[in-house]
Amino acid sequence: MSKVKAQSKWVRIGARKLMIVCTLVRDKHPQEALDILRLLPQKGARVLEKVIKSAMANAIHNYKMDKKDLKISQVYANYGKGMKRFCARARGKSSIIMKSTSHLTVWLTNEEKK
Repeated sequence: MSKVKAQSKWVRIGARKLMIVCTLVRDKHPQEALDILRLLPQKGARVLEKVIKSAMANAIHNYKMDKKDLKISQVYANYGKGMKRFCARARGKSSIIMKSTSHLTVWLTNEEKK
C-alpha cells in the first residue's frame, strides 16, 4: 500500500474553519469527497477541493495508481504563522489584528483489492 501526499501552505483561512470541512471528507473516495465539497458554501471547501485534485494528479501521473482504487486516508489542517496588521485607535494608539493562516495536508492511499 503506497501513500501520496499533497499540501497547501499559508492558506489565508483559520485552521479551525478548515478542520470542520476536513472531517466531512475523511476516509472517503476522492471523487465522492469532491462531490460533497462542491455543495458546501465554505471557503475552506474550495481550498480542500484544489488540494484533493492535486493529490489525485500526483497519484495518477507520478505513481501510476488507478483512479478507482484511491482513498483519502488522512486530511488535516495545522495552524500557520499569523500575519500581524495594525489598526489605528483613538488618542494615537494602535491595536494588533492577527490574520490567521493554516497548512492543509491530504494523504491518499491505494486500496488493496482482496
